[in-house]
Amino acid sequence: MSSLTELSVFVANTGQGFTLSHRQWNVGPTRCLGKHAGQLGDRLNNANCWMRLTFCSALFRVGWMIDLSRWDIDVKTVHRNASPAALYQEAFRCDTGATLSDTGTLIAYSGGKTGRSPTDKRVVRHPDSSDDVWWGPVNISLDESTFCVNRERATDYLNTRKELYCVDAFAGWDPAYRLKVRVICARPYHALFMHNMLIRPTPGELADFGEPDCVILNAGAFPANRYTTGMTSKTSVGLSLERKEVVILGTQYAGEMKKAVFTLMNYLMPKRGVLSMHCSATVKPETGDSSVLFGLSGTGKTTLSADPSRELIGDDEHCWSDDGIFNIEGGCYAKAIYLTREAEPQIFDALRFGAVLENVVYDEADHHVDFSNSSITENTRGAYPIEYIPNARIPCVAGHPTHVIFLTCDAFGVLPPVSRLTPEQAEYHFVSGYTAKVAGTEVGVTDPEATFSPCFGGPFLVWHPGKYAELLSRKITEHHVTVWLVNTGWSGGPHGVGQRIKLAHTRAILDGIHAGVLDRRTHDAGTLLRAEHSDGMPERAERNSRPKRHVERSAQVRRNGDETGRAVSGEF
Repeated sequence: MSSLTELSVFVANTGQGFTLSHRQWNVGPTRCLGKHAGQLGDRLNNANCWMRLTFCSALFRVGWMIDLSRWDIDVKTVHRNASPAALYQEAFRCDTGATLSDTGTLIAYSGGKTGRSPTDKRVVRHPDSSDDVWWGPVNISLDESTFCVNRERATDYLNTRKELYCVDAFAGWDPAYRLKVRVICARPYHALFMHNMLIRPTPGELADFGEPDCVILNAGAFPANRYTTGMTSKTSVGLSLERKEVVILGTQYAGEMKKAVFTLMNYLMPKRGVLSMHCSATVKPETGDSSVLFGLSGTGKTTLSADPSRELIGDDEHCWSDDGIFNIEGGCYAKAIYLTREAEPQIFDALRFGAVLENVVYDEADHHVDFSNSSITENTRGAYPIEYIPNARIPCVAGHPTHVIFLTCDAFGVLPPVSRLTPEQAEYHFVSGYTAKVAGTEVGVTDPEATFSPCFGGPFLVWHPGKYAELLSRKITEHHVTVWLVNTGWSGGPHGVGQRIKLAHTRAILDGIHAGVLDRRTHDAGTLLRAEHSDGMPERAERNSRPKRHVERSAQVRRNGDETGRAVSGEF
């Protein structure tokens, strides 16, 4: 039997059991209720509440009819923490273009925006937090009244929807620093995305969830009014540190929600002496030695953290407390462009039932995804629960790192593939954050562009970079951590002349770092960018060991390369 029976009921706790009175029937007979009503008590928190029951043959699931009036939302049908299967069904019903891949992944589309819109991010300037915020192009100020205008615009749109989706989940695997996050959205695809990216509560944790610490109001299908004070386009991602609310208008790119949570953690954690980091993290199961890999989107954080010889802590966002490191997220958000099982088997196999694929092209006949097709965007992405990686460590926590690795995608071929940094050099490179923006990670980026992103996560910082650098320097010194700069970009010349350093070679370099091989080798002082170049890296990476080795170039190309190196060095 595939038909569904739905019932809205009021559940009253009488002290001697639960009594149910119905509000309305949507479809179907009543015969399933009596058989399973006894199971309701296990899902209740001894309280009176409206609930939505869905029955399918001998099975049913419970979704709370949650009261969102505190956020000025009066929609009656709200799917709270719906299962992936239910969200699939909802997406096929009402998400335009949503479909199923041949591996069982939900394919969804974000519309006109296929990457973040950093110039449309705003932070409310408030007396209580104004002195804390690093104001400027990263944190553009917004007055409280304009935030409220956008907030009302968002809630007005959400109130026009017949149904909404609510995800209550956590940010931060360490319970001492955990945030309770509520996401309110109009698209099942967005709900499934945040179901994957946040830490999913157990039934008991959900029953005891209480009031959230922060709320995301995602009305991304509805535009901002560009004539409103402080708005420069139809897109707005507004953050109020005092309200702990995020309001999204004019973009349906799901990554904005994920990074909004990270931005809030970037504000709250340093206030408690905890370093929030844009990095991936792994741990060696035999010894417990952990490593963190810093880097902007496109530098390889997710790809390189999927290492079958190590346990995965997380692929993108972490914190470093006095007790060690912990993942902020409950899932991974991997670039899918040119993805193959041969190159990245763990990520490829994680894109199965329950995962989300964004903005990909597929074969209409068999729904096989063409990962090499970038006709929609270079920034195709896959979001999946972290436990879909076979060697993920759950809970996602580890001790203090042994190695800190800065990943940079040098598009100009001037950096060696690996350099060891002194503590002073580490702080310098951390604050500088040299890399290149790669195609698709931001709207308008089609070719690599040199950029300096403080702390390898400039778009998500709230405090001045010096706050994070001070925390990192202190922890590196206190815990005797070795720091490395690894180039995942071009060698032998700039983009269009040289070659992108092969993933296998970068993996070999990381293996050498983790095995202690490179640490035992000699280093010759580099003349560029204040680093020491490592000799003696694993043999299969040796031919890429220096940007000018093993590549035949004309005299003009060499001159251009030298000029490029001086130009990039001058930027520092």
